[in-house]
Amino acid sequence: MFSRRQFLPVAAASAVSTALVAGRAAAAIPEAASAKDAMTQPPLAPHTGPDYNPVVTLNGWTLPWRMNGDWKEFHLVAEPVVRELAPGMRGYLWGYNGQSPGPTIEAVEGDKVRIFVTNRLPEHTAVHWHGQRLPNGMDGVSGLTQPGIKPGQTFVYEFQLRRAGTFMYHPHADEMTQMAMGMMGLFIVHPRDPAERRVDRDFCFLLNAFDIEPGSYVPKVNTMLEFNMWAWNSRVFPGIDPLVAGRGDKVRVRIGNLTMTNHPIHIHGHEFTVTGTDGGFVPPGAAWPEVTVDIAVGQMRAIEFVADELGDWAMHCHKSHHTMNAMGHSVKTYIGVDLKSMQKKIGKIAPGYMAMGERGMGDMGAMEMPLPDNTLPMMTGYAQFGPVEMGGMFSVLKVREGLASGDYKDPGWYKHPEGTVAHLVDERAAAAPRAKGAADPQSTRVDVHAVKPRGSHQHNQ
Repeated sequence: MFSRRQFLPVAAASAVSTALVAGRAAAAIPEAASAKDAMTQPPLAPHTGPDYNPVVTLNGWTLPWRMNGDWKEFHLVAEPVVRELAPGMRGYLWGYNGQSPGPTIEAVEGDKVRIFVTNRLPEHTAVHWHGQRLPNGMDGVSGLTQPGIKPGQTFVYEFQLRRAGTFMYHPHADEMTQMAMGMMGLFIVHPRDPAERRVDRDFCFLLNAFDIEPGSYVPKVNTMLEFNMWAWNSRVFPGIDPLVAGRGDKVRVRIGNLTMTNHPIHIHGHEFTVTGTDGGFVPPGAAWPEVTVDIAVGQMRAIEFVADELGDWAMHCHKSHHTMNAMGHSVKTYIGVDLKSMQKKIGKIAPGYMAMGERGMGDMGAMEMPLPDNTLPMMTGYAQFGPVEMGGMFSVLKVREGLASGDYKDPGWYKHPEGTVAHLVDERAAAAPRAKGAADPQSTRVDVHAVKPRGSHQHNQ
């Protein structure tokens, strides 16, 4: 999964510039791990320091660290990356350590963290630690709290983690461009007491979006609303991995939103409670029940539930156009229009032309039409009963019996018990004549009598 990049000590590297912290420079820069695989990686268990239950980053991974005295040291590299959004489509993005989003940073409340940031972008950058309490000079706003990190430079941030919760990191330099190109990552701070708020499975991902025209690879950074790739951790369905849980597991899902609009995230088959926000964990008595949680721009939400219903349960944004890929906003609506004559005429000029949309768009889910290079069908993905007709922000919560605690492998499609799948009604059997006086097995006769309510003698009906 990982490759290692060795960096020279600061004192010996004239090309590397390190920010001074408390009047001194760090002695050396740790190696930087890099990952290219777009699949969900196993959780990274803590090898030093306090114990905690590590998170699983959907289609991502956790950044390794080293201990240097009582400091946990991490190394982020801001750089151009190639990210597979789904099989058949790649984006030329900017990110950290080989991927977009960058790796998840995990630590514990009270930890002292030292984070080195090396810039391999063509312009300056800075990193803001979204939601953290820290010294003002470590807040990462280029021009306001620090100089920008120029190409080829390395800066270091040092602060102590003052509260547990779900946080993010992202640039605060040319923010519109750099975030539109995919620069962001999660920052998880676990409680000091490993028993506090412990769950069996702890998932996390970021909501992001891109405007990548069919046939191109680089996002359009000036887009404000009309995005065509709505993503979870820079992946779109069917490229988003499932969330796998054992029956009876207590599950937490942490979600951060760095798109340009809000997203109502809905889970089928389970109700959950909202247990965390940007400000930290919600007191148990104040947590509220939901089946859909709306996450506004720049917000974090943590939800928890017991996975007690076996099956393959849809999990998605409830804005219908956010579960589509490569949407064309200028596509006309032809529902109810007879297109047969038009298809014949156009077919003479463009053999093989198919008119679509007169009965809705569902037929597109089963069609494998030629597409421009580096793009995806608007509705795609197959499951055991046929086309799912989804894209974008869509995944599946897969709850299974008897999974081992560390087993996150895709278990395949759910095997439904006999008689538990919606099925076609045999209308001929239902309409077959019955013997006179025979009971109808599908219904029970009920005699209904109107009863005059008390006091209604003054109002004749």
